[in-house]
Amino acid sequence: MEKIRVGTASWTDKTLIESGTFYPRQATTAEGRLKFYAEHFDTVEVDSTYYALPAERNAHLWARRTPPGFIFHIKAYSMLTGHPTLVKSIPKVLREELPKSILEKAHAKAFPKEVVEAAFDMFAAALRPLKEAGKLGCLLFQFPPWFVPSASAYTWLEIVREKLLDHHLAVEFRNWRWITSPEKENSLKFLEDHGASYVIIDAPWVKGWEGPLAVTAGIVYIRFHGRNRENWFKKGVETVERYRYLYKEDELRKWGYKVKEASRKAEQTFAIFNNCYENYGIKNAKTLERLL
Repeated sequence: MEKIRVGTASWTDKTLIESGTFYPRQATTAEGRLKFYAEHFDTVEVDSTYYALPAERNAHLWARRTPPGFIFHIKAYSMLTGHPTLVKSIPKVLREELPKSILEKAHAKAFPKEVVEAAFDMFAAALRPLKEAGKLGCLLFQFPPWFVPSASAYTWLEIVREKLLDHHLAVEFRNWRWITSPEKENSLKFLEDHGASYVIIDAPWVKGWEGPLAVTAGIVYIRFHGRNRENWFKKGVETVERYRYLYKEDELRKWGYKVKEASRKAEQTFAIFNNCYENYGIKNAKTLERLL
């Protein structure tokens, strides 16, 4: 394995495909695009699994369509991180266990314990082909801003660890209290004790853009969300517009030193660009690769 790998947080982003700036015209299928992406990068974060539980068939195809050593990171399903979950995205076998009060909603956040546990099991089982092929990296748990430090939050993190014992977890906090003192020391120690990676971030919601350069496990996981603070907090803005930010080379040069510093404390480092607007993530990933 290369010690530092760089990639993006999707190879199927709509604005990337429509921009015509990366994929050749003949790459018109999911298979063709993944194969082309894998010619340029050796790792990718899968975003679609946040919106719906992954299918084992897709995991098998992803493994088959990529070269040896290619690594996939899988974003956790929204139900597993406390985000609003689209009810119709829930598999039929689980919807049959839901009360009418939930089925009548478009989105829901609270679900029966047995349904959530079954969702954890289905999530892990679907990824088996990737794991068996040696192509499964981190399971990314991106928690929402309202997931704040508390006894119940730490209990949930313990449940996540327990349900996914055989997987490497990467945890991204989007509430500043987790990554500022006095709670920062507690949260980072918790992740270290449970063998999970703290996700190092560059993001609009962090003061000074950058979170702590903390290493809590053998894998370092870094995510670049862009610095479009104006759109990030503006109401009524499309999600894609929040990530519309192209990093300047000087900004990435500074990050290059930090990526190398973090990598010295770990066995493997992944730097993922989540500024998925047209080819911004692709361009920035290429730039960081060159600078490294």
